Amino acid sequence: MDTLSVPTPVSSHMSQLSPDEQKLLAKLEEQNRLLETDSKSLYSVSGVLRSPSSLRIFSFEEDSSEWGSVVENWEKWSKKKVKQLKEMIRKGIHPHFRPTVWQMLCNSHSLSVQEQYTELLQNTSPSEKLIQRDLSKLLPHHPLFQGLQDRLQQPLYNILKAYSVLDRDVGYHQGSVFIAGLLLMQMPEEQAFGVFVRLMQDFRLREIYRTHMVELGCCTFQLEGLIQEQLPDLYSHFRTQAFKTSTFSSSWFLTLFLSCLPLTAANRVFDIFMCEGLDIVFRVGLAILQLTETELMKLDAEGMTQFLEKTAPQLMNSNPEQMIATAYQIKYDSKRMKKLEKEYTAMKVKEMEEQEEIKKLQSENKVLRHRIDTLEKRQDEEAVWRLGQEAVQIRLKEAELQRVLKQMEIKMLLMEKSISVPEDSSVDLHEQLVSGKLREADTLIELQEVRNHLKDMEEKWQSQQKSRGSSGSDLQGELMSVRFREAHAQLQLTQNRRRLLQLQTQDQINSLQMKRITERMHSQRERLQELTMQNQRQRSLLGKTTEEEPRKQDCDEEQDDGASTARRLQDQIAELQAQIQTLSRQKRSTRL
Repeated sequence: MDTLSVPTPVSSHMSQLSPDEQKLLAKLEEQNRLLETDSKSLYSVSGVLRSPSSLRIFSFEEDSSEWGSVVENWEKWSKKKVKQLKEMIRKGIHPHFRPTVWQMLCNSHSLSVQEQYTELLQNTSPSEKLIQRDLSKLLPHHPLFQGLQDRLQQPLYNILKAYSVLDRDVGYHQGSVFIAGLLLMQMPEEQAFGVFVRLMQDFRLREIYRTHMVELGCCTFQLEGLIQEQLPDLYSHFRTQAFKTSTFSSSWFLTLFLSCLPLTAANRVFDIFMCEGLDIVFRVGLAILQLTETELMKLDAEGMTQFLEKTAPQLMNSNPEQMIATAYQIKYDSKRMKKLEKEYTAMKVKEMEEQEEIKKLQSENKVLRHRIDTLEKRQDEEAVWRLGQEAVQIRLKEAELQRVLKQMEIKMLLMEKSISVPEDSSVDLHEQLVSGKLREADTLIELQEVRNHLKDMEEKWQSQQKSRGSSGSDLQGELMSVRFREAHAQLQLTQNRRRLLQLQTQDQINSLQMKRITERMHSQRERLQELTMQNQRQRSLLGKTTEEEPRKQDCDEEQDDGASTARRLQDQIAELQAQIQTLSRQKRSTRL
C-alpha cells in the first residue's frame, strides 16, 4: 500500500528560497501538523496507517532523495528542468512526496475554493441520494477501498457533494468516486477537494463527465483509431467478434484506470496523469492491449471483456515498470490525435444533423399522423351523424305514411256509409292491386340482388381487412353505399306493401259499397215498377168510372201520389250517380 507523506523543508535551505517558496514550505509544515491532528486523515506523515503507538513527523533531513530537492526548488524544476522532471515522474513519485507534488503539479494551492469548502457543504445538492447509494455500493466491495469504508465514507461524500454544488452543470458522476477516493488516501479532505476541482477544470475530466459524453466518445474514437493503426490484427479480431472499443475503454477514461488497476499500478498512472494529462491513458491502454494481444486473440467478445476487467490488471500490477516502459514505446503523434479529433467532430456534426433531420421528420410524421387520426375521427363522426340523420328522416317518413294511411282508412270508413261506387271504379282498383303486387315482386327481386351483392362485399372486406389501404377505403365506401341502397330498398318495399294493403282495403270497402248500392237500386227499381203498375191500374179504373166524382178525385190523388213518388225515386238515383262520379274524381286525385 502506498503511503502518505507531506514533506517539511530543511531549515538550512530556507535562505535560498524566494518569499513565495518560503511561504509554500511554511504551509507544508503546517499541513504536517494538521495531518497529525486531523481525525479524517487516513495516514500519518510517517506513511503508515495512523495508530497511537506509531506517530512521528517526517522532515527533509530524514530523506536526502532527489525528490526533496524537487520540492524545495519547485519553481526551478517546473520551469527549467521540465524534461528531467517528467522522466522522474514517469519512474514514479516517491510516496512520501506524492501528495505535495500532486498539489504542485496542478497548482491547487492557488485556488480559493478550499476556503469556500465549508460553505459549499452547507448547501443542498440534487445528487445527494445518488452519491450515498453509489458509496454504499462501491466502498464495501471494490478492492481500491478495501478496509477503508468507515474512514472514507463521510469525507468522500463531502467532496463529491461539494463539487456537485460548485459545478451544477456537471454535478456528480460515479467515475469521480475513484479519483476523489485516491486523493483522500494521500491528503486531508480540504486539500483533496482543491486538487479534485483543479483536475475537473484543467484536465478534461469535466468535459468527460458531462451528460452528453461527447468528450468521452471522442477519446474512445481516438483510441480505436490508434488500435487500428498500431495493432491491426487485434483490431480485426475486435471487428470479427463485434467487440466495441467503448466496452472496455470507457472506464479507463472515466476513472483513469483506478477502477481496474490495483493501487500500485494505478498510482504510477496517476502520477504521470498529473504531469501529462490524458495522453497517458491512451498510452497505457495501448500498452495493456499490446502486452495481452496473444491472449485476447484467442477469446470471444465475452471472454475478452472478462480478461480485460480481471486478468489483465493483475498482470500489469505484477510489473508496472514494464507497463510504463511499453506505454512510452507506443508511437503517439499529437497531430494524428488532432486529426482523429477533427474526424470525430465532423462525424458527430453529421450525426447531429441527421438526428435533427430525423427528429424533424418524426415531428412532421407525428403531426401528419395526428391530422390523419383527427380527419378519420371526424369522418367517422360525420358518417355516424349522416346515418343518424337519415335514420331520423326515414322514421319521420314512416310516421308520416302511417298518419296518411290512418287518415285514408278513416275516409274510407266515412265513404262506405255515404258513397256509392261505379262498376268501372272497382275494375280500376283491381288493376292498381295487380300493379302493386308486380311492383312488390320487382322490389323483392332487387332487394335480393342487393343482399347478395352486400354479402360478396362483406366477404371481400374481411379478406382485405388486414392490409387496409386506399383500396380498403374504396371498398369500405362501396360497402356503405350498398348498405344505403339496401336500406332504401327496404323502405320502398315497406311503402309498396302499405300501398298494396291500402288498395286491398279500399277494394274490399268498394266491393261492399257496390253490393249495398246494387241492393238499394234493385229495391228502388222494384218499388218503381210496383208504383208504375199501380198507376196504370188507377188510370184504367179512372176511365171506367168517370161518373163517380169522389172516386175520380181519389184516383187523381192516388195518381198524384204515384207520380210524386216516382219523381222522388228518380231524384234519389240521380243524386247517387252524382255522388259516385264525385267519389271517382276524388279517388283519381288521391292516387295521383
